[in-house]
Amino acid sequence: MIPKDTRAWWWVPSLYFTQGLPYILVVTVSVIMYKQLGVGNAEIGLYTSWLYLPWVLKPIWSPWVDLKGTKRRWFLWMQLLIAMAFLGVGLSVPANGFLILTLAFFWMAAFASATNDIASDGYYMIALSEKKQSFFVGLRSTFYRLAMITGQGLMVIFAGFLEEAFGDPSRAWSLTMVLAAFLMLLLTASNFFAAPVYEDLEAHEQRRSFLGILRNFFQKPNIGWALAFILTYRLGESQLVKMAAPFLLDSQTEGGLAYSTEAVGTIYGTLGVIFLSAGGIMGGILISRDGLKKWILPMLLALNLPNAMYALLAWAGNDSLWAVGGTVILEQFGYGFGFAAFLVYLIYIAQGPFKTAHYALATGFMALGMMLPGMASGYIQEWLGYPGFFLWVVAAALPSILLLKFIRYPADFGKKSASDNG
Repeated sequence: MIPKDTRAWWWVPSLYFTQGLPYILVVTVSVIMYKQLGVGNAEIGLYTSWLYLPWVLKPIWSPWVDLKGTKRRWFLWMQLLIAMAFLGVGLSVPANGFLILTLAFFWMAAFASATNDIASDGYYMIALSEKKQSFFVGLRSTFYRLAMITGQGLMVIFAGFLEEAFGDPSRAWSLTMVLAAFLMLLLTASNFFAAPVYEDLEAHEQRRSFLGILRNFFQKPNIGWALAFILTYRLGESQLVKMAAPFLLDSQTEGGLAYSTEAVGTIYGTLGVIFLSAGGIMGGILISRDGLKKWILPMLLALNLPNAMYALLAWAGNDSLWAVGGTVILEQFGYGFGFAAFLVYLIYIAQGPFKTAHYALATGFMALGMMLPGMASGYIQEWLGYPGFFLWVVAAALPSILLLKFIRYPADFGKKSASDNG
C-alpha cells in the first residue's frame, strides 16, 4: 500500500507548476498578446477578465469531479485538453477574426484549467496528511508562481524575441502558443509518472447531493465574513495584474514606460522568479513554524503595499531599469509571501467531510474576487490614468485589512507539531 505523503517532493512541484502555467497564459499573458496585436486597454480588461468565469463557476461541477472517476484521471485528461486548446490559439492568431477565435480557445483552456484545479487540489488533500498540507503550501505556492513567471517571463521573452526577429507580432505569438501546447504535453507526461495512485486506498467520502454539499458549506460558522475576506483579499492585485503589463508596454505619451515585450518578459522571468520563489517558500515555512494567526496580517500587507511602487513609477514617469526592477522585486516577493497565508486560510475553510468540493467553492469565490474588479480595471485606468489607477489599487487593500478583525480560525492552524518532525 502507498502511504500518504509518498513522493510529495516530486509530484507537488510538478502538479502545481502544471496548474499555474495555463492560468497565467489565459488570464495574464493573453493581456500582453492582445496588447501587441493592437487591442485597446478597455477591451483587454473586459474580455480577458471574462476568462476568469470558469474558475468562478467551477464549484458547480466540482461534485461531479469528486463522484466520477479519480482525481488523478481527471487532471491528466484536462491537461491534455489544455494542450489542445493552446494549439488552437496558436493556429488562430494569424487568422482573420483572430480575436473571436483565440478567445474561444482561451475559454476552452480556461474551463479545462479550472477543472484541472479541482482535481489537483482534491488530490493534494487526499495524498497528504493534514500537517503536510500546511508544510507543503510554500512549495506548492512557489511552483505555482514559478509557472506563472515562466509564462509571464520566459514565454513572453520568447515572444518578444520572435517579434524582433520576424517584425510580425502575429507570427511571433502564434509560435509562442504552439510552444505552450508542447510544454503542456510534457508536463502531462511528467504528472502521469510522478503522481502515485492514492484514491483506490482511500475510504470514499460520504456522498450527498450537490445542494447538500452547498448547504453544508454555507452553514459553516462565520462563513459570511469569511467569504467577504476571500472576495477582497486580492482586490488590488485583481486590477494590477491586468494593467501592469500595458503600463510597461504603453508609450510614454500614453503614460506608460515604453518597454519592449522582451524586456517585460526578462524582468519578470529573472528578478521576478527569484524573489517570488523566496517569498513563497518563506511564507510556507513561517506558517508551518508559527501558525496562521501570527503571519496573516504581515502577509496581507506584503501582498498589497508593493503596489504603491507602481504609483510612484507612474507619477514620476521613471523608466529606469533599476526602479522598474526594484518594483518587480518587491511586488513578486510580496506576492509569493502574501499568497501563502491565503492558501492556508482556504484550506481551513475547506475543512470537513467534503473538503474537495468546499475547497472548489472557496477558490470559486476567490476567482470571482479576481474577475469582477478585473473587468473594470481597463475602464478605471483609462478614466484615472496610470498614476490615479495605481493609487486606487493601493487603496483597494483596505477592505481585506479591516475584515481581518471579523474572520475566525484557530491561531495555530497550519502549524507543524513536534510529532510531524523527522
